Amino acid sequence: MPAARPAGISEGAESSPAGHRNHRPQPPGRPRRRSVVAGLAALTGATALSACSVPSPRRPTPTADPAPGMPIASTHRAQLMQILAHPDDDLYFMNPDTQRMVDSGVPLLCVYVTAGDHDGRNHIPGAQDVPADRPGYSSARHQGLRQAYATLLGLGKFTPWQRGVATLRGDHRAEINTLTNGHRRVELVFLNLPMHTPRRWEALGSLWHDRALGLHTVVAADSPLRKTVSYDYDELVDVLVGLMDEYRPTVIHTLDPDPDIQHSDEATRKKDSEQPGYSDHPDHTAVAGFSWAAMLRWVADATKDGGEVPGFIATAFRGYYNRHWPKNLPPQILGDKAALLVPYGGDPRWDCGNPSGCGDYNVGGTRPLTNKKGWVRSTHHRFPGTGPVVVTERDGRLSAYGVLGLRAVRWRETAPGSGQWGAPQDLGGGPLAPALGSAALPDGRRLLFGLRFAALGGHGGANRREVVLLEQRAADGEFLAWQGLGNPERDDDRGRRIGVPVAVASTDGRVHLFVRNADKGLSTRVRSTDGRWDRWRDLGGAEVQDGLSAVVDGTGRIHVFAAGRDTVHHWAQDEPGKEITFRPSEPDKPGRPGGAPTPGGALTALPTDDGGVELYYRKPASAALLTARAGGSPARTRAERFDGYGSIGAAESPNGRVLLGQDLHGRVQILSAGHLLTRTQGTQPLGSPTLHLGSSGATAVGMGPDARPWIWYAESGTPG
Repeated sequence: MPAARPAGISEGAESSPAGHRNHRPQPPGRPRRRSVVAGLAALTGATALSACSVPSPRRPTPTADPAPGMPIASTHRAQLMQILAHPDDDLYFMNPDTQRMVDSGVPLLCVYVTAGDHDGRNHIPGAQDVPADRPGYSSARHQGLRQAYATLLGLGKFTPWQRGVATLRGDHRAEINTLTNGHRRVELVFLNLPMHTPRRWEALGSLWHDRALGLHTVVAADSPLRKTVSYDYDELVDVLVGLMDEYRPTVIHTLDPDPDIQHSDEATRKKDSEQPGYSDHPDHTAVAGFSWAAMLRWVADATKDGGEVPGFIATAFRGYYNRHWPKNLPPQILGDKAALLVPYGGDPRWDCGNPSGCGDYNVGGTRPLTNKKGWVRSTHHRFPGTGPVVVTERDGRLSAYGVLGLRAVRWRETAPGSGQWGAPQDLGGGPLAPALGSAALPDGRRLLFGLRFAALGGHGGANRREVVLLEQRAADGEFLAWQGLGNPERDDDRGRRIGVPVAVASTDGRVHLFVRNADKGLSTRVRSTDGRWDRWRDLGGAEVQDGLSAVVDGTGRIHVFAAGRDTVHHWAQDEPGKEITFRPSEPDKPGRPGGAPTPGGALTALPTDDGGVELYYRKPASAALLTARAGGSPARTRAERFDGYGSIGAAESPNGRVLLGQDLHGRVQILSAGHLLTRTQGTQPLGSPTLHLGSSGATAVGMGPDARPWIWYAESGTPG
């Protein structure tokens, strides 16, 4: 169902991208504020910083609120909201997730924070440079987006859009473009803050860090909006909160708030437009910070005075990270993703009706595919996970644990095998990243682990992450209070780079907790049988991607596997109860997984009946499934066909191995006893589902774009 139009929208007439070009670092030693404002006053147009005294934050970003028991809003409608730094961030970094939801009928709202104006030059490859025109270049990029999303909706790329002006919170105004095709709807909101100041500061980064700054917007050429507006930190957060409150999104896509530390050489860094020391554009990081701050404020505002927690799922996407790791999109999916950048890039020869240009010309044609940076060739989630934590309770019902409204929740099946869920129960803990880790104690009690945004403050305030634990009082029962487990890194900046927690319980009753650390290696804490945790320890090892897989083999030894740059990396115990150590890749020695082919992304480990461990993952840039044995056997491609995209679930059943994944169309599929079963009904899966084996056989549990879980009892024929 289409989203309600925000109040204040007036109807209007129909009618390498700049955000990713070479970026210059901020010069050492900022000029005094007075000189900055004086320099900006000479600008024509509206790319300026407003002067003011240094105020205290009007509304500090809410801090963690772990107390459980809040009511949670529920809806049967779906709405996707994306918050982007630049026009094209969605096309480069969020597809195929976006396209699959829109194709399934989920309405889409895209909010573009900057004007994408860069230096104002819409460079035509092979032609002489053009004069700088920031309003014109912004307008051309907006036109490119209209062309791309019209194409995504199955319409002609020059289909006219409804264009108007939205009045947002604080009497801010922004251009809004709307296009529908049947039950599908896309809305584009352009806030149009500047990308740069004349001194080449990163304007959004300055706005995030410095309370003394405010930004005046750029008015794009040919826009129905005629006047500039001004934003400070709080006003931008409030405008985003207002849009969330009006549209009530059930899924929110953001960029990466905590990009990896990346020490690229200077020439490579400038060429790839990365901020010094980190693997992403500074605008991406700043806008992601504003986005998560807005989500925190939205939840805090909504729950004030006993209100309901908004029921939404947040997903953050990696950006320039994509360049540094093996590509993970199969040719079929890559082709669809890159195809939308063709109408976005446009062509100067097109007659699109926009005098300022018909797209971002530097991105047209085959250039996204031929660009050595390779951004378009991968889609990575910042907080990867395998779907809800699923448990069979003593009465036969399933329970599922996940994150909703930035808080941990539990859903319970209404009756064993019913496939229907009751209302979510708030377990608190927020604000949490979207993936939970889990381990089960010998007595059946469940431990849940989360990554908490312990502090998320602009204005130079604290920006801190911590690993947290929720422990069950009794099997199937209620929980103790949340417990903080700290962070393996000693300072906040490095602490922001850690991954999502993964845990496993050993046969002796100890619990081993693992996270990817700021050096891209592995850190651990161990809980003894009396419930006490030892200190964080760095296990070293080679650099890996997040998405760890930890298992206990048939002899009781713990193994951890992760995807490296050119092979699978492995940490393990020599004997049960011994220290876990890194096992360098050594193909000629028994007992090592070395020599395993390069993974395209996260992998899954499954203990085998003979005491070994088998690994399942996709080849880079391929739909093919690979398996590798962590016992010296060579890696091999499975004879059975299980082509697809994304992570794999694996489990051992009485009838043999069961695999779960998604095919190239995004449909969930299960391979059990040699039979391939495909889920053809129900909502579009959101992310990777969870494989669970119970009395009804192989079962998939996942989340839908309506922020509600679904169950597919595959072997009983029950539709999900």
